[in-house]
Amino acid sequence: MRTMTGHALILVYIALLTAAPAYLVYAQGTRDAKSDTTPQTKPAGETKTSETKILEAGAKLLQSNSPLKPFDIYLVGFHPMKDHPEDQMEVHHYCSQVNEDFAQCVLFDSNMANANLNGIEYIISEKLFAKLPEAEKKYWHPHNGEILSGLLVAPDIPGIAEKALMKGKMNSYGKTWHVWNTGHDEQPGDTLPLGEPMLAWSFNRDGEARPGLVEKRDKKMGISHVEKRMQRKNLIQFAEPQSGVDDLKEKFARPTQDISGVTDKKDATGN
Repeated sequence: MRTMTGHALILVYIALLTAAPAYLVYAQGTRDAKSDTTPQTKPAGETKTSETKILEAGAKLLQSNSPLKPFDIYLVGFHPMKDHPEDQMEVHHYCSQVNEDFAQCVLFDSNMANANLNGIEYIISEKLFAKLPEAEKKYWHPHNGEILSGLLVAPDIPGIAEKALMKGKMNSYGKTWHVWNTGHDEQPGDTLPLGEPMLAWSFNRDGEARPGLVEKRDKKMGISHVEKRMQRKNLIQFAEPQSGVDDLKEKFARPTQDISGVTDKKDATGN
């Protein structure tokens, strides 16, 4: 991950400070109506008893949740499964930036309190990816396509801060396992985590996402990936060829088109 320059940091802080009053009103007053999403699947099991609720309240009051506090970066994107590319889902990431080169995320099917935890993702910089054993690299998907297409978003923060965040993720890679099919795109889910973990991948060409998947997310969250794409055009200059861009090439039942700035490393090196 690229280290943000002092100038960029100043711009981000100015944006946050100047937008703070309006943002706080938005976050507290209208967020539920505009950008919250509802989980599709309700887990199997009986309703909580009063005793369980009392125990939870006591635990919340007396116990620490320190490992969870750093997970303060919220991203929304999409994952196709690498072995089954037409199995695609909207994913809500809650991430902790551990250092400049490594982040860890818990994945949910919604951003509401009753969301189902259905996966994990680790994010590493281009520098760390280059040090991985060759046999390991096949598990890590590239991120430039998600960023430059506008599919990956950081809801509810000022645009200038979101763009700085996306710039920091350029050329990074993610290793993602989904452990529960909780339903997606009107397809029914399992009421319990069943089967083997599924390795997820990224969209690296226009047309790889199933028709309507992205548009549905945009509509319910009040955003436009088309506008995000236009706003991020000048991030193309920072894009390096990445491994894995072509791993799902021609594995979709639709015509696809290259995204400007998104290139497979094999194409760049000829190997």
